Amino acid sequence: MDDRHQDRHQDRHQDRHQDGNALAGPLAEIFSVDVTAALGRCAACGLNGPLASLRVYGQAPGPLVGRCPGCEAVVLRLVRGPEDAWLDLSGTRCLRVPLGG
Repeated sequence: MDDRHQDRHQDRHQDRHQDGNALAGPLAEIFSVDVTAALGRCAACGLNGPLASLRVYGQAPGPLVGRCPGCEAVVLRLVRGPEDAWLDLSGTRCLRVPLGG
């Protein structure tokens, strides 16, 4: 591939993306539902189940840790500060969120 062809290819590829604001509507729909009903898959053992089935350690508003009921791996961490919240889902392979429609 020559440089000119590669530049055109990159220009076309870059034109196809949108900035992250395009996620505002779809993510607002997901985060406005009861997420404890969402089905998650543990990244460690692959167990599927609703977030409500996690074993939760800690107490709100302090840090909360959700562990897999199958293998005890950390599936999620939630830390709430005075102005922000941090949600770590690195122990979750995926979430299936029912939208009721």
